[in-house]
Amino acid sequence: MNRHFRRSLAAAAGAVAACALAGPASAAIPAKIGQPVDERVLAPLSSNTHPDAVPQNDRGRVSDSLQMKDMILLLRRSDAQEAALRKLMREQLDAKSAHYHKWLTAKEFGRRFGPARADVDALAAWLTGHGFNVHPMGAGGRAIFFDGNAGQVRAAFHTEIHNIEANGERHIANMSDPEMPAALAPAVVGIVKLNDYMPHPNFIKRDFTYKTDTKTYHAIVPEDLATIYNINPVFDGGNTGQGRTVVVIEDSNVATTNDWATFRSKFGLSKYSATFTQVHPTGGGSCSDPGIGGAEGEANLDAQWASAAAPSANIVLASCRDTTQFGGFLALDNLIDGASVPPVVSISYGTGEEGDGETENKYISSLYQQASAEGVSVFVSSGDEGSAENDHRGANPSHGVSISGWMSTAYNVSVGGTDFADTFLGTTKKYWNKKNTKNYGSAKSYMPEFPWSDSCANGPLSTSKGFATPYGSDGYCNNGGPHSSVAGSGGPSNCALGHGTGGFINGTCAGWPKPDWQKVFGVPNDGVRDTPDVSLMAANGLWGHYFVFCDTHEGSCGDNPADWPGAGGTSFSSPIWAGFMALIVNKSGGAQGLPNPVLYSIANEEYGRKGSKACNSSSKKASKPNTSCIFYDVTLGDNDVNCVAATSGPVDCYIPSGTTGVLSTSNDQYQPAFATKKGWDFATGIGTVNVANLVNAWPQ
Repeated sequence: MNRHFRRSLAAAAGAVAACALAGPASAAIPAKIGQPVDERVLAPLSSNTHPDAVPQNDRGRVSDSLQMKDMILLLRRSDAQEAALRKLMREQLDAKSAHYHKWLTAKEFGRRFGPARADVDALAAWLTGHGFNVHPMGAGGRAIFFDGNAGQVRAAFHTEIHNIEANGERHIANMSDPEMPAALAPAVVGIVKLNDYMPHPNFIKRDFTYKTDTKTYHAIVPEDLATIYNINPVFDGGNTGQGRTVVVIEDSNVATTNDWATFRSKFGLSKYSATFTQVHPTGGGSCSDPGIGGAEGEANLDAQWASAAAPSANIVLASCRDTTQFGGFLALDNLIDGASVPPVVSISYGTGEEGDGETENKYISSLYQQASAEGVSVFVSSGDEGSAENDHRGANPSHGVSISGWMSTAYNVSVGGTDFADTFLGTTKKYWNKKNTKNYGSAKSYMPEFPWSDSCANGPLSTSKGFATPYGSDGYCNNGGPHSSVAGSGGPSNCALGHGTGGFINGTCAGWPKPDWQKVFGVPNDGVRDTPDVSLMAANGLWGHYFVFCDTHEGSCGDNPADWPGAGGTSFSSPIWAGFMALIVNKSGGAQGLPNPVLYSIANEEYGRKGSKACNSSSKKASKPNTSCIFYDVTLGDNDVNCVAATSGPVDCYIPSGTTGVLSTSNDQYQPAFATKKGWDFATGIGTVNVANLVNAWPQ
């Protein structure tokens, strides 16, 4: 029977070769598959099971006929290939190298760093032999996409797909790590993915429930953004991002592109020439029009606020329908495998490293890595859960410090969130005019910032309510303070590799290694990737500041923008930073690839060995029009959130008395996760930005 099966595989290989091998798999690259396929000798694909897939959540096996579309075999690159790729990418960002800014095409990437053709032949034949439909391989050669049903998955990968119910949600997921023939396993990292978990968009609707000053609200508009972060000198110099493109990655269309035009018209941006288009790129993974999905508001605000930061840049919304994969990643995968790639991309979605699992985290890293090698600057929102991503905005986080795997790779800029501190400091009149301009702006200048946090554990919020500390029986968290994990996210990578259990960072969990460029005063010597890299205003109203955007699908876009939909979240700060990058690309004359090495190099010059007093966000000098600051070092407050003890006891939760404590790096003392400090910190990264000075300082 095994002999007959091998003959069938050989026939299948010939049948699929024209399809599956349309990509760049190279015959010159040594093959990893050298043994005959024996279905009796199996190898596990470890860390490929979602943490919710445990017996207590099991609601029974799904039907064998359940269709699962766009499953991915993530292919393994040789150590030599990986070392060569990383070396080349360092040289692409080294002005002294002959490879400086010589970006790869997708075909070049696949030819040099893709799999051996023989390996792809063998894997495609094996999949086809089990009844799966194998897609044409993308030019980058990182993965094989395939479709099938749950019964075929069970037969081929020896794992069952079950219905599960956890945290009030129903999903499907594999109940054990998949297995495949040991002969094929050396060429495969794992399967992405065998469940239907999707990321969440990182925006939060405006909320005035706990607002600390009921007299004044400041709805942030594009003119305010340009004033506060000093973009106007760039605009006045003739650089508005003209001729450049910013792509926002989504899994929904906007209901009407007229909302983008209304936003620009209302806020004085229509005087600039720009376009807004929606595309559904095709390639190795399928891509169908997603229509209007639940993240329609996310798609609208991303497009509008990227345009606010670079009003002459062409904005492209790239989206696909969710399948087994997040539709936005299908769109990005197809974009970077195409003949022409955008210089700047923004992604405003996320989910926890531990929930993603090692294989999906490696897929995300490989996706951004290829994009960076092709010259694309990828900006990703850090998240809106403080440092409690695994509890995703829960009222009472209990799973300890965790971050999003969508922003923790070495190949993207992680963008965190701040709020303006004028209300807390009692200096509102100093920074805001009483009346709006014709474009509804009212900000006078840059103003002090602190981390965005809507939780009772927020130090400034607790202090403003008369509590010396946020925790304990006498603290704000046990005396009416808002129980929420809504806050700008940041923290160390701690479960990108390996796996934990039940949402906890334990077991074999490990973080991404620290990139060699992440060196600046304040970065801890912890050996792992630390986030965020930079920050920007992302508040949703607690201290009276939030963003407005036009979304007629969700509300009105009438004459008074104060009545428009309002929100906050790092979903705003990421596309805005992407817009800033379009200004840099425009001045520099071309794509810049991964911005982090330059961002950290500039920050090193500003912060030195002790930090910069003049560029402290709370310094009087920082708000001066002629400031030389490129980054504003946020040193006031924290992005801490409340917590409760887990079932087995505290996990990164300090509870000296009462029932509610604060997320802490210690269970025994108050070490808020995380407080600001001089230089880089987990709450705001390098800090926020003076755009004109950053554009001028960017190397040519």
